[in-house]
Amino acid sequence: MANNIKLAKNLNLDGVYIPSFNKDPVPINFKKKSFLILGSAHNLSEIIQKKKQNVDLFFISPLFKIKKRNYFLGPTKFNILRNHFNIKTIALGGINNQNLKKLSMINCYGFASISYIEKYKLNGKK
Repeated sequence: MANNIKLAKNLNLDGVYIPSFNKDPVPINFKKKSFLILGSAHNLSEIIQKKKQNVDLFFISPLFKIKKRNYFLGPTKFNILRNHFNIKTIALGGINNQNLKKLSMINCYGFASISYIEKYKLNGKK
């Protein structure tokens, strides 16, 4: 469920995703043990906002250069942001064959890549 905390609660779902542009506060009485709040952030101010929203797991992006943005974090800036806040993070953005090995330099809970996975799926590679 994306960006609708009340609906996620009413449907008794396991979690909700809050995009970086959502600045609305999360009700304090909303949290329950088995419910995860996922959020995305691209910079320091968005991470601070997501911390205020009690996000459990962060997507921080873009890690590497992507077509739709002129900036990217790179391993050093990613680690600084992640370590400064001691947060569970998923690295996202620009992951490909050329920079896949650089993921070992990242202090993250995991990583995600839609285009990299799609490329291998379409080309029949494993």
